[in-house]
Amino acid sequence: MMILDSFLIRAALAGVGVAIAAAPLGCFVVWRRMAYFGDATAHASILGIALALSFDTSIFVGVLAMALIMATVVSTLSGRGYAVDTLLGVLAHSSLAFGLVAVSFLQGVRLDLMAYLFGDILAVNANDLMVIWGGAVLVVGLLWWRWSALLTATLNPDLAHAAGIDPRREQLVLTLALAVVVAVAIKVVGVLLIAALLIIPAATARPFAATPERMTIIAAVTGAASALGGLHLAFMFDTPTGPTIVCLAAGLFALSSLKQLLSKT
Repeated sequence: MMILDSFLIRAALAGVGVAIAAAPLGCFVVWRRMAYFGDATAHASILGIALALSFDTSIFVGVLAMALIMATVVSTLSGRGYAVDTLLGVLAHSSLAFGLVAVSFLQGVRLDLMAYLFGDILAVNANDLMVIWGGAVLVVGLLWWRWSALLTATLNPDLAHAAGIDPRREQLVLTLALAVVVAVAIKVVGVLLIAALLIIPAATARPFAATPERMTIIAAVTGAASALGGLHLAFMFDTPTGPTIVCLAAGLFALSSLKQLLSKT
């Protein structure tokens, strides 16, 4: 465990773990056009943090519980007379507001709210690493197990029904995976940037991928490169680490988009 004594090694391992967890799920988020879904689930985690501190329980458990509740509410209400974008906008911003108000009522608790909003990857400890990599293994294993059914339900719901696959059940699998990713990523990039780490590497990988499987691999490599490169740049220029990681990911997306535009001319 001596190698974990360096905070930079722990931060690098945390960034790579989150990238591995977020990459395959991010591809489904892009394919299903669920960007706001991830945003709403992430914003609900602030309320989970406040409740966890109020009841003196694990922050990971509180965040995971609220992320699951939010994702389940969105899955249940969507398609029942509510426009999805309107529903997600209302839930995302109201849950963040309720969370911030709940945090203000906490007394005798020292809370670095900025760390939860924008991440504090340099403060990751060995226990956090166990949670992050445990979550990554759980998400990758879950998506690997349901890969064929998830892909069919995503690309063609009618074909999924004909094949005996319930698209709503596969939506629930994605909901569970998304809640886990939010819970493990909050320490690395924070509430406000989790959706970016889900979407940007997947969107960057899309022009280079001929198959869904290749897209997930390229997205994972892109996410890991963004985490490691962003960590290095933040250390060099003394900038906030979480936002720097996302900025580098955005730069890679810009290069990917430029390549796609040039290939069409």
